[in-house]
Amino acid sequence: MVKLELQKLTKKFGEVTAVNNVSLSIKEGEFMAIVGPSGCGKTSLLRLVAGFLKPDSGRILIDEEEVSSKEFVILPEKRNVTIVFQSYAIWPHKNVFENVAFGLKLRKLPKNEITSRVKEVLKLVNLEGLENRYPAELSGGQQQRVSLARAIVVEPKVLLLDEPLSNLDAILREEMRFELRKLQQKMNITSMYVTHDQTEAMVIADRIAVMNQGSIEQIGTAEEIYTKSATDFVASFVGKTNLLSGKLVNLNKTSKRALIEIQPGFALQVVVQNLQEIDISENQNVYVSIRPEYIVIKEGRMEKNINVFEGKSLERIFLGNFYDYRVEVKGQTLRVQAPHSQHIDVGKTVNIFIDPKLCALLKS
Repeated sequence: MVKLELQKLTKKFGEVTAVNNVSLSIKEGEFMAIVGPSGCGKTSLLRLVAGFLKPDSGRILIDEEEVSSKEFVILPEKRNVTIVFQSYAIWPHKNVFENVAFGLKLRKLPKNEITSRVKEVLKLVNLEGLENRYPAELSGGQQQRVSLARAIVVEPKVLLLDEPLSNLDAILREEMRFELRKLQQKMNITSMYVTHDQTEAMVIADRIAVMNQGSIEQIGTAEEIYTKSATDFVASFVGKTNLLSGKLVNLNKTSKRALIEIQPGFALQVVVQNLQEIDISENQNVYVSIRPEYIVIKEGRMEKNINVFEGKSLERIFLGNFYDYRVEVKGQTLRVQAPHSQHIDVGKTVNIFIDPKLCALLKS
């Protein structure tokens, strides 16, 4: 069942189109992440769903009931949607219990039910025993849990999260990703999570929507977004990639193999996995996306007969569990990631192998 549905949603601020004809369906209990660079429209989209903004066109439906359109808007407090803010937005003069209980008191629930539900949710977010502490006495991670507890204690139909982990340090942020995912699965709350952090989205979400300049460029699982990027923007934004521009010289539709000329003397064979999904023809300009970890690097000869190129190691950076190389090949600088066993000094002549099956062909 679809819990939240956005239909051709558009929002403009003067001459700027923040949200451009966006359609998106989120199923009941699904965790959807909206990712994109600053200014792409993801926060405006979240605020439209929350009811803080009115759309210029399109509709928003929750449980098949219209809550927003150009002509009709249900107020935020009436649509049973809660939001967790980047800044936590918890009251400094109220203790943990009072912060979490606030929404329940507004709903005029009986005192014993408020106490019971607050204690239950504090246990769920690992804040049991901290009911009487004030925000100033809590760590950043604990304050974020208070904000989350306040949002879920009212049992919302949809939970919205606006970059809620961005104020935490790197180690705590990584821990909270897994905690948040586990909590969402346990409560089965339909959730929309806005972030510019692709790794965060890949850890947390069931599906990811990648936004660019107000529009959604691709929706899919983390694996689909990463391995089958639909556009050059998605390939570049989600993870690291080598994005090479070239011309389609030859295409065998039976074998799904294409020959791409990057420049004179540098041509790549590519298996076009998504041939039925893209409309391409010979002599057309295209992009080839190659993830750094998919390139094999070696000093000396390689026992391959296609897509093997000689190059020069320009730079080697130690990044913990792998080396990050910059390799010059036919005038192009490629990024290559390799394990520590392949310790290659800067300035050395190397050979690289690019597997045709691990290249993604994208329309230019």
